[in-house]
Amino acid sequence: MNEKANVLIFPAGSENAIEIYNSLKYNLHFTVFGASGKRDHSEFIYPKERLFIGDLYISQPNFLNEMNKVIEKFRIDFIIPTHDAVASFLTKNVDKINANIICSPYETAKIAESKKLTYEYLKDFYFCPKIYNNFEDIDSYPVFLKPIYGAGGKGTYLIKNQEELFKFYNEDYNNEFVLMEYLPGNEYTVDCFTDKGRNLLFTGPRTRERVTMGITFRSNRVFDIKKFEKIALELNEKMTFRGAWFFQVKEDKQGSLKLMEFSVRQAGTMNFYRQLGINFAALSLFDAMGYDVKIIFNDYNLTLDRCLKNCYKFDYYYEKLYIDFDDTLVINEKINTTLIKLIYQCVQKNKKVILLTKHEFDINESLYKYKISPLLFNEIIVIPPGHSKADYIDKSKAIFIDNFFQERLSVKEQCHIPVFDVDAIECLIDCSSF
Repeated sequence: MNEKANVLIFPAGSENAIEIYNSLKYNLHFTVFGASGKRDHSEFIYPKERLFIGDLYISQPNFLNEMNKVIEKFRIDFIIPTHDAVASFLTKNVDKINANIICSPYETAKIAESKKLTYEYLKDFYFCPKIYNNFEDIDSYPVFLKPIYGAGGKGTYLIKNQEELFKFYNEDYNNEFVLMEYLPGNEYTVDCFTDKGRNLLFTGPRTRERVTMGITFRSNRVFDIKKFEKIALELNEKMTFRGAWFFQVKEDKQGSLKLMEFSVRQAGTMNFYRQLGINFAALSLFDAMGYDVKIIFNDYNLTLDRCLKNCYKFDYYYEKLYIDFDDTLVINEKINTTLIKLIYQCVQKNKKVILLTKHEFDINESLYKYKISPLLFNEIIVIPPGHSKADYIDKSKAIFIDNFFQERLSVKEQCHIPVFDVDAIECLIDCSSF
């Protein structure tokens, strides 16, 4: 590859979209762009020149024209869909879109989008759960209701008895749900990759131990993969997959695995196996470009646990960053790596970084001790005892970081610039930068 390929992630702000972005943002072969129909988290992680936010919904009659305008604007080569309905729509209209769609073909995407089609298509397989087409077919309670179209556990119901079932349908009767057996056991996601020759190159089951909003917040690797791989191979034989895909299974009352759903999009927690060497987004792109891809897998144990991550946009332009050393850059004899990240971001943006310290020892020797290069700083100012740091600050377009309250108060009152304790550095980090 001589030139970088331009890749558009659409929609760009969901958890799985962010995972795809993280998979590709450091890759030397791709430049990553995002597009969304609404303002979302993508605004905080994409460089603004590589993000489009506008009236971009597949339900709009002019969607294809608007999408092609985005493709032309960014000179997009590939689009990675991040929603089941979007994957189905884009693959159906692939001939009308001026970029390649990184996804399994439409017939597979259409089945994946609909739970009803999924269960009808796979009804003869041992891993297909029991589906009740009539109330009279129900042989035991509880039963489970899930929307035909949907994801993330939204709109699902556990029906404990016949009275609840009749009440539900009397109050909200429609044909938008699948009525199925209740699966009480452990739940798993299985990440898969199929190449251009329909070879299943990777099958990676992982646990779903803590799930919120349909997102796995804790996951562990499953080492005994035979029963998961058997299902993956049968799905891969029955369907035509291309690139990354996944399926979810849950144990029934007897402990047998039953299929909950499968999807042709990438999952948000595919970052789990990405940490062990399987970059599903990159593999899918290289496969689509005609390369014979290979798997490099680090065969070790891994646990993932996630929490909500914060990103900020601090509405103050500054050109100079003044920071303290003791208990700010170095805390309890350890380097403050969050502040180090901010310093490097300032260096990359040509902002001045000034170390302003009352350090009682030789500051250069202390920097050397902690392997912090003095070259990171445009200036190092050592202040004599009894002097105020505020007297050494050029207050024009500056900010100040110090752990000591009295120093922050003095600088705030005298210089009238933003001041930060070490716990507030996070709001200065630009999530759209490396």
